[in-house]
Amino acid sequence: MRSARSLVAVALAALLVTTLSTPPRPAAATPKPPTATVVSLGTPLSDVLLIGGTVAPGPNGKTAIWNVSSGSPAYLNAIDPATGDSLLSAALPGADGSYAVAAAPDGTIYAGTYNNGHLYRLKPGATTAEDLGRPLASETFILRITVDEQGNVYGGTYPHGRVFRYDHQTGAIRDYGTIKAGQGYVKSIDYGNGKLYTGTEPDAYFQEIDVATGAISEIPAPPTMGDPKDKVVYDLNVRGGRVYTRVSTAFPGPMYVWDIASRTWVDEIPNEHGLDISPIGADGSLYMIQASELKKYDPATKTLTGTGLTFTGRIQNARSIGYADLNLPDYPGTSVVGTLWRGEEFRYNPQTGKSEIFQTKVRREPIEILSVAGGKDNIYAGGFLNGGVSVVNPATGEAKFNRFSQVEALMEASNGTVYVGAYPEARLYSYAPAQPWSSPEYSPGPPGTPDNPKQLLNLKPDLFQTRARALTEVDGKIAVGTVPDGDRLGGALVIYDPTTNTAEKYRNVVQDESVFGLTARCGIVYGGTSIAGGLTTTPPTREAGTVFAWDVAKKQKLWESVPVPGAATVSSVTIGPDGLLWGVAGKTVFAVAPDSGKLKKSFTLGTTTSSGDIVATSEAVYVSIDLNKIYRIAPGSKATPTLFVEHAHRRLGVRGDHQLLMTSGSELFRVDISR
Repeated sequence: MRSARSLVAVALAALLVTTLSTPPRPAAATPKPPTATVVSLGTPLSDVLLIGGTVAPGPNGKTAIWNVSSGSPAYLNAIDPATGDSLLSAALPGADGSYAVAAAPDGTIYAGTYNNGHLYRLKPGATTAEDLGRPLASETFILRITVDEQGNVYGGTYPHGRVFRYDHQTGAIRDYGTIKAGQGYVKSIDYGNGKLYTGTEPDAYFQEIDVATGAISEIPAPPTMGDPKDKVVYDLNVRGGRVYTRVSTAFPGPMYVWDIASRTWVDEIPNEHGLDISPIGADGSLYMIQASELKKYDPATKTLTGTGLTFTGRIQNARSIGYADLNLPDYPGTSVVGTLWRGEEFRYNPQTGKSEIFQTKVRREPIEILSVAGGKDNIYAGGFLNGGVSVVNPATGEAKFNRFSQVEALMEASNGTVYVGAYPEARLYSYAPAQPWSSPEYSPGPPGTPDNPKQLLNLKPDLFQTRARALTEVDGKIAVGTVPDGDRLGGALVIYDPTTNTAEKYRNVVQDESVFGLTARCGIVYGGTSIAGGLTTTPPTREAGTVFAWDVAKKQKLWESVPVPGAATVSSVTIGPDGLLWGVAGKTVFAVAPDSGKLKKSFTLGTTTSSGDIVATSEAVYVSIDLNKIYRIAPGSKATPTLFVEHAHRRLGVRGDHQLLMTSGSELFRVDISR
């Protein structure tokens, strides 16, 4: 028998032989960091949006319909009312669009624009518009303009509710100041006999301004209007010694008639669509769109007479409406002409009763992308202002555009249904991409085509909400986060059940804060909120945005916390691959524990407070910072953000595990993630 000592020696010798004959294992390779490949998918949304306009002499000396088409840049267009052809299209560099177009007596066309707050003019015979700059340095929107007998231009503005005059001859500016304290919008304005008449928002007040002295007189509210709070003087026209003013929104509402000489309200016209009414005609009457029909109004008898020209769809109003000699067989003499917001022209001849609506050839413009979402087979893009929903092929960028409302949020649910959050009225729709599109409000299909998208919710009547800002799926239900309407604070969380077509509605889930972002896991909805209200005129009552957790089954809030003190908005939230709740608040990205809201991580990455998005794949979190950088954060206790993409953008989305979606203006990008 061998001794224990000899057995140990044999074992050591065998180990030595093995060690010498087997090469050492190489150290585990460090995984290569992922790379980003940015691919442009083009501009999926384009359409016509005409808001500001007038009827006045055109480039050829004959009557034209003038409009500004929204875009980047916007264009001032002249349309031949006889053919619908474009007579002229002049760029307005730096402007996104216009609510305000007017003609001076000498034929000069003026346009006041939004986002840059500039005034432009096109002189008779010119083909290029002049940028006259910003009349008032503090104002970014010129909401309406009007002219006097000498061609001087008067405008109402936002955000400080001021009125200015531009001298037609010298270019001198006169600032009449803020017209009504606390009212940030001079929403409507018109001139008559040495006076200006204005109307305000967010509350409905009426003023008369002496253009020579600047003296402001308050016009009493119509007796039947009620409380001016949260009402808007949306339209206002001076015609034949009277002020015709509509207190409503883009949808029908009452038009009140103020007699200037007697200083009394003399009539109320229900269900008037706006946006303007025609000038007084040769017989003393005028035309307006009322109860979905073009009607003739006799100021002397206060009677309305139908023309038989009817309008359909959600929006039935016109800024450009006037008279033109068309020299067409069915349109002898003078006809009523105008344009609708999507570029259609309507016309009516009082002699023959002939009328029609047809699409003009005014130019289509790319639409800024406001919302983007990835689906199993498609990308979905929603438009700002002009609106629309496009279904985009992720590989080729081929897009199918559908006319629709402004789209605040999009989401493809687990069953393939696409949910659409729309503005205004915080509406929720369901859309089946495999079925024909047919929106009775904006773009109806052939008769008998079922509604698709189908409206499920309108959250304005009972919750006073205007933006369906965020969507997420939770246990087969759809959670909607909203922003309030008008001069209010306090958004809502709504849980919609598609199987029962019912909704649970909770306002002020976080007191006086709007719901900007949503995500969900295991029956719990998590949200990010903002101190902002419906309008910038609403002073916040809180100092910082929050994150919160809502138990859908128990119908109760579990917790709320402030992840970034002093940051006004938590604009987006997501569940990361590490199980933490991640969010972004301006320049800061953070993570909190989903069971308590306790802060776990925080990184200050940016220099601005611009609202960004945050999304997650199974491997990492991606966050938008400063609207020009996307950072990647992998899970782990020592994980730090690394710059992944540097590219100007507005929205960030995700499609699957290896593709980000990014928008810049009207352009859509695919960001492929690869190793």
